[in-house]
Amino acid sequence: MSTVEAPAKARAQIKERTLRKDNWRLYPITTFVIFTAWVVYATVRAFWGSAFYVPEFHYLTPFYSPCFNEICNNVTVDGHTGDAAEFGTFLPSGLRGWIPFAVISLPFLLLFRLTCYYYRKAYYRSYWASPPACAVQEPHKKYTGERRFPLIGQNLHRYFWMAAFLISVVNTWDAVRAFHGKDGGFGVGLGTLILLANVILLWGYTLSCHSCRHIVGGRLKNFSKHPVRYWMWGQVSKLNQRHGQFALITLGSLVAADLYVALVASNTISDLRIFN
Repeated sequence: MSTVEAPAKARAQIKERTLRKDNWRLYPITTFVIFTAWVVYATVRAFWGSAFYVPEFHYLTPFYSPCFNEICNNVTVDGHTGDAAEFGTFLPSGLRGWIPFAVISLPFLLLFRLTCYYYRKAYYRSYWASPPACAVQEPHKKYTGERRFPLIGQNLHRYFWMAAFLISVVNTWDAVRAFHGKDGGFGVGLGTLILLANVILLWGYTLSCHSCRHIVGGRLKNFSKHPVRYWMWGQVSKLNQRHGQFALITLGSLVAADLYVALVASNTISDLRIFN
C-alpha cells in the first residue's frame, strides 16, 4: 500500500541569494545606465527651449511636438522664419525653461512608457531590485504587487495608450511636413528620413502594445464571426512579440531625431539634402 506525503508547510530555506552562475547583474545594471542617461537627456532637452525647429525644411523635434509656447510662432533660423505651432499656443514665452513647450503630450507619453509592461519589468529590476533577475532573491521583505498607490495606477495603461496613439498621429503629421524643399515644394533631406524612421518605429512600439492587442481582439468569444478583427489581432500579435525591442529602439530613435534637429536648428551642422 502506497503512502502520500503531506505537502511542505514552508519553502526550502536556501542561504545563498541565488544559485545562478551566469552574469545576471548585467541586465539590470545596463538597463539602469541606459534609462538614467535617456531621462537626463530628455529632461534637459524638454526644458531647453531652443534649437527645436528648422523652418526652412519644417523639421520639428518630437520632444517639442505639438508645440504650445508663443516662441513656437515665427521661429527664425539662418534667415528663414516659420511657424512650429500647428495647433495654436497658450503658454507665454516667459515660461521658457520652466514648462516644456510640449506640455500636453509629454506627460501622457511619459506615463504611457512608465506603465508599459516591458518598462515595468525593466525598471522594477533595475531601480527597485524587485526582483533584480529571475531566481534571485529580492531585498524587500514584503510583496504587495500593484494593489496600492502609486503602483495601482499601472492599471491606467490602456488609457495612456489611447493618448499615445493620438500623439503618434501628430508625430506622423510632423514627418509628412518634413518633406519640404528649399523652394517651398516637395523635398527630402537626411532630417526627413530620420523623422520618418522615428515615427515608423514609434508606430511599431504603439501598435505592438498589449493594450492595443486587447482593444483590437479582446472580448471576442468567436473569432469566426469577426474575421476583420481577427486578422487585425493576428497582425498586432506578431508585432507584440517585438514589443520590448521597439521599446528600446524608440529610445534611441527619439534621441537621434531630436539631436539631429537640434544640431541643424543651432547651425552646428547643415542638413544633408537628397532632393530639393
